[in-house]
Amino acid sequence: MKVFGRAAVSDFLDDFLVYRKLSPMDRRLPSLDEVRRQIGLLEDLIPRKSEPEYARVIVHLLHKARSLEGPAAPLRQLIFVGDTRLLDATAFENLCQAGGWPGMAFIGDEKKDPPAVEIVTKDPGVGLFLANRWEALCDFDRHCADHGLRIDEATAVVVDLDKTAIGARGRNAHTIDQARLQAVHDTIALMLGEDFDEAGFRAAYQRLNQPEFHSFTADNQDYLAYICLVLGSGLYDLGRIVGELRVGLLVSFRQFIERVDTQRGRLPGRLEELHQEIYANVQSGDPTPFKAFRYHEYQATVNRMGHLPDAAPVEQLLADEIVLTHEVRAMAQEWKRRGALLFGLSDKPDEASLPGPELAAAGYRPIHRTPTHAVGSELP
Repeated sequence: MKVFGRAAVSDFLDDFLVYRKLSPMDRRLPSLDEVRRQIGLLEDLIPRKSEPEYARVIVHLLHKARSLEGPAAPLRQLIFVGDTRLLDATAFENLCQAGGWPGMAFIGDEKKDPPAVEIVTKDPGVGLFLANRWEALCDFDRHCADHGLRIDEATAVVVDLDKTAIGARGRNAHTIDQARLQAVHDTIALMLGEDFDEAGFRAAYQRLNQPEFHSFTADNQDYLAYICLVLGSGLYDLGRIVGELRVGLLVSFRQFIERVDTQRGRLPGRLEELHQEIYANVQSGDPTPFKAFRYHEYQATVNRMGHLPDAAPVEQLLADEIVLTHEVRAMAQEWKRRGALLFGLSDKPDEASLPGPELAAAGYRPIHRTPTHAVGSELP
């Protein structure tokens, strides 16, 4: 494992990518509103990554992106690079179905077990390449070529950003989680001021940020941050919430925020105003209703990118910095050289990925354009 200088995701994706709101960073591509009209998507729907409608939007954008690059072969196959067998593999299969393409997905991780690969065939011409080393991307490339999927100008290569291109799962992903936790902490500490109980906050966050409670939090960090804020205000306590969840008196976040709304007058003035803002966003269907938290998450994330000196040891970079995954960058650049179309996906909210006007004026850049150290293994 070594350091390969500094780089940004945009070095190989340019602005061909979308964050959660599906607004292409390359403004030459159609907006989501335009895509909705062109493919017959329901008005105001912002589909999530694992949904078939999401795949329809991305396939439309892939064709448009290919047309921007001048005369080239039409897209006939799909390559996907991600890090989760459930979410990314589902997104990949939906993309193959929406595009009518054969394809292969590399699902990577970094484990202490001996190097291993598992090949899973989903449908004829559609398969998963599951690897416990990111450097197995070279083996993946050879496997694709050996099975009739030579990656060339007729190929769309879709690359997941979070915990794949940056903060690789099993190697460096904890730094992304640390940035998010820092953002929740900083947001709630700012809102509660001298009433902030750090030990109580950490206990609540760690307890509720578990699969056991995903039916309540919907595995949504905005919801979890809001719940921790309400707990910090003293309106509810952790034991009561856990107890009510276990006996079925409390079953969903929507039920919880509705309860809080009936008691909003008991919240301190500043928190009551914040509650009303978040409540209105939830009512409108916004999946990222806690905007203040997400703005803090953006800053906490970019503050962990490229902040260490170039002479820092690899171990320190992996422990303390969100680094670029060298193997993903190197393989993506090779595929781009062969003429493949590269496109990035991130499920991170736009508010946590892009600087606001003041930060942009101060020199802050979108996450995909923020340089950081590239760390990984040399590819043969």
